[in-house]
Amino acid sequence: MSPKTRIMLVDDHALCRSGLTELLEHKGNMEVVVATGDPAQVVPLLREHQPDLMVLDLRLAKVDGLSVLRMIRNEGCETPVVILTMSDSEDDMAAALRAGVRGYLLKDMEPEEVIDAIGRAARGEMVVASAMTLKLALILQSGPKVSIMGDLVATLTEREREVLNHVARGCSNKVIAKALDISHNTVKLHVRHIMDKLNLHSRVEAAVFAFEYGNSPEGVQAAIEISQKVNH
Repeated sequence: MSPKTRIMLVDDHALCRSGLTELLEHKGNMEVVVATGDPAQVVPLLREHQPDLMVLDLRLAKVDGLSVLRMIRNEGCETPVVILTMSDSEDDMAAALRAGVRGYLLKDMEPEEVIDAIGRAARGEMVVASAMTLKLALILQSGPKVSIMGDLVATLTEREREVLNHVARGCSNKVIAKALDISHNTVKLHVRHIMDKLNLHSRVEAAVFAFEYGNSPEGVQAAIEISQKVNH
């Protein structure tokens, strides 16, 4: 039996935390190792428990979820984050994706869809609520002009383009390292250089970039699949 996915929940509603914990632990192969509603405790708990994935509410009483995300990234924590929220706002989703989340899910989704989506996110996939698919497609269509993008792509090395295409397919650094036969740290370095050269802020933006510029068929197809993804 495969090891359980270790989850951290951040939601300031105790009922939501307990309900989601029961759902993930009893119906999914997951373990909620820690749950909190206090943003000040997120970084210490994250470092202590080192979960595989964080599920974060977008609307917290003391501070918004994106501020929490920026805080943990500023502290050097790279734990993947999935937003689980009531907000179906296109602007909220765009801001979350720009901030580098691995998924954007809605609290009114069917329980089975939530379990499946969180499980796939833990395996390195990008997940988006089916109700948000059209809005994601609109976000994908609103990027820089191809001519400008071409100038940016020209700054990438051949290896960086290879890494970019893997990032656009939703591959984790570990998967990319294995595919290209390079170290995990080398992949991280390439990704950092790509983000800097292309003026991007998240792996999702990299997929969008590959889609809009079309620097490879794989990148284009990957971003199209992201825009069409449903949780089933």
